[in-house]
Amino acid sequence: MRYIIRCAAKANQQRKYTNPVTGVKYTWEGGLGLAPNWATGAPATAQEEEIVSACLAAHANKFGISVAISVLGRDARDSALPYTEQELSTFSEREACFFGNLFDGTGVFAATDRGYLREDESTVRACGLPSSPAHADCLPIIHAGTCESLCQRAATAALPFGWESGEPPYYETCTYNGRTFQPLTTRLQPRDIHRCGDGVCQLTERCGDGVVAGSCQADCGTCPY
Repeated sequence: MRYIIRCAAKANQQRKYTNPVTGVKYTWEGGLGLAPNWATGAPATAQEEEIVSACLAAHANKFGISVAISVLGRDARDSALPYTEQELSTFSEREACFFGNLFDGTGVFAATDRGYLREDESTVRACGLPSSPAHADCLPIIHAGTCESLCQRAATAALPFGWESGEPPYYETCTYNGRTFQPLTTRLQPRDIHRCGDGVCQLTERCGDGVVAGSCQADCGTCPY
């Protein structure tokens, strides 16, 4: 519920609930304001269903670790989410695009926006940035391929272009299995993509005698068995 409210409602909005059985009170804070009609009590439109689904998928993390991400795209009224050049610079690593519809049973999908991780790379953001096309460790999120092959980049953006590529930094539509969705595009800070040999044994790395994430002697040492 925390992420549903964060995705759907604006940053200055709250939703409160008291459990009628236990009396426990909950308060959830708004954030991105992607579904303004739904957030005010109206039935969700199909576009709101898609963009909230994309937002929930974008915030999923199979390791349960909070990671700061940049979320780019448009809300259900087709207004661009605000961002700054500083945001693009801080979150300089392209990550993924997320799309789908959880509300009508279609499911949710992710595609990589920077290429697949090298063997020496790893990240707790494995749902959006996998190591191979055959990745299937984040169900119910289905890996669909690459954003470049599935999605149409925005023609215009809140800033003229993404600073590192000369292109708008997010996608407007993604098409998968013959259906077109409204996606969200995410970016990471470089520190959240780990590399074997950087001197820190990360959660996503393992001991061994190799130089890859699953066997990283430099960071995690030799296994004791």
